Amino acid sequence: MSEALRRRLAEALGERASRGLLRRLRARSADDPRVNLADNDYLGLSRHPEVLAAAAEALRRWGASASASPLVTGYTELHAALESALAEWHGYPHALVMNSGYAANAAVLGRLPASGDLVLADRLVHASMVEGILRSGARLIRFPHNDLDALEMRLAEAGDRPTFVVTESVYSMDGDGPDLARLAALRDRHGFTWVLDEAHATGWHGATGSGLQEEQGVRGAADIVVGTLGKALGSQGAYVLCRDAEVRDTLVNLAGEFVYSTHLAPAAAAAGLAALGVARALAPERPAFHALSREWRAGLAEAGFAVPYGTSPIVPLVFGDPSAVLRAAEALSSSGFLVSAIRPPTVPDGTARLRLSLRRGLREVDREAFLSALKGAVA
Repeated sequence: MSEALRRRLAEALGERASRGLLRRLRARSADDPRVNLADNDYLGLSRHPEVLAAAAEALRRWGASASASPLVTGYTELHAALESALAEWHGYPHALVMNSGYAANAAVLGRLPASGDLVLADRLVHASMVEGILRSGARLIRFPHNDLDALEMRLAEAGDRPTFVVTESVYSMDGDGPDLARLAALRDRHGFTWVLDEAHATGWHGATGSGLQEEQGVRGAADIVVGTLGKALGSQGAYVLCRDAEVRDTLVNLAGEFVYSTHLAPAAAAAGLAALGVARALAPERPAFHALSREWRAGLAEAGFAVPYGTSPIVPLVFGDPSAVLRAAEALSSSGFLVSAIRPPTVPDGTARLRLSLRRGLREVDREAFLSALKGAVA
């Protein structure tokens, strides 16, 4: 490449490094002995025997790849069965499996809003949602995080143009969420199209594990839901749920993320389908998941760390300084704990943090050991 381009890239990377924001890949081994508080396998289903068996059988029957885009031959009976099961679980008539949550959010919000429309999005929605909105040409206004009073004021000013409201149910970096029942009431009153990302609630929340809509008594309320197979369901890929067939048909016909990509591997679809059944069967354990979250938060608060109240598996420990977060993560790693150091631009400037991902099966001894290691890491 040209020397000018090389120099420009090096300068940009150097500037990130000087601010403690440079990212690097680190390969993880399959037998990593550390307690994993970093990934999103909240229920441990990626290694569940039923999930592994389903994936292995699909590998034998279908091979390692879908081998084509879904509109050619990549859409299999497994994908169709998974879509039917997901739709029934969440309470929607239509579902569409896609390759990733990023692709699903970008497709929904890049293709459904149009120039002249208004999109009101929570300040902390995922980057994939923002990318889609900006690509759509619609006007984007971001309201303060979880501030439904501010949202209601914006809705009163929206007029008659098509309006979308974009939120998550559990926010990936903060572990909190909005009042979904109030959002449902606002939608009924104002007639906007509500797009909800349930990625981090699926499996952990709701009587059957379908998410926070179920838990808050508004199952199936949002017009469009994006969910994931790659977090609590322990597989890979994502899905879009909708009440109107036109939404699914638009994505099938116009979303490049769907049309032009080799489809999700059949083994991943089979694993997701098996994991869905396991997640539903964990209903008796679900109160224990929430108790686990409360216990970890209480322990962190008693140790002097500021943590928000909640029952989600995501617990943020905000440091502010990116370099301090990196040092704490390295110290915890040396003590046997794998924890994510999250820095801008993934989170707003001044809010670099350790992001704890809790998981089914964590023990009291794990919590006490982690608290001891954390105190040493920040001493």
